[in-house]
Amino acid sequence: MAKLILTHEVPGLGSAGDVVDVKDGYANNFLLRRKLATSWSKGGEKQVADIRKARKVRELASLEEAQAVAASISANVTTISARSGDGQHLFGAVSTADIAAAVEATSGKKIDKRTIHVDQPIKRVGEAKVTVRLHADIVAHVKLNVVAAK
Repeated sequence: MAKLILTHEVPGLGSAGDVVDVKDGYANNFLLRRKLATSWSKGGEKQVADIRKARKVRELASLEEAQAVAASISANVTTISARSGDGQHLFGAVSTADIAAAVEATSGKKIDKRTIHVDQPIKRVGEAKVTVRLHADIVAHVKLNVVAAK
């Protein structure tokens, strides 16, 4: 088991500043390689305190902004144009990057594609709903209208 300090949020594991115990393979092959964590040391306690302090300041500032963005993107219906076959089936699926670009074009608010959660892949023309986690406490529901590209 490896003891690490998370430097970024890792879904299902923790957020920045948390000290976690994970298996060696997961630590070496995923977390450390992608710079999502650093090795824990006795001097690392000060680093943990600094990360938590910076995170708290960012969260307070971003909470109000996240509420405004959530209201803006939930109020609009976002239209996505995708290539489709003869029927209602799309060639492939609508990606989270496509959704993020369409939301930015519709509302003018930029969202990160990693915060978008799609329950099932969108592979048909029609309406769909996705959720966007803008903040730890704020989740926005986005209505999508998928149309065939011409």
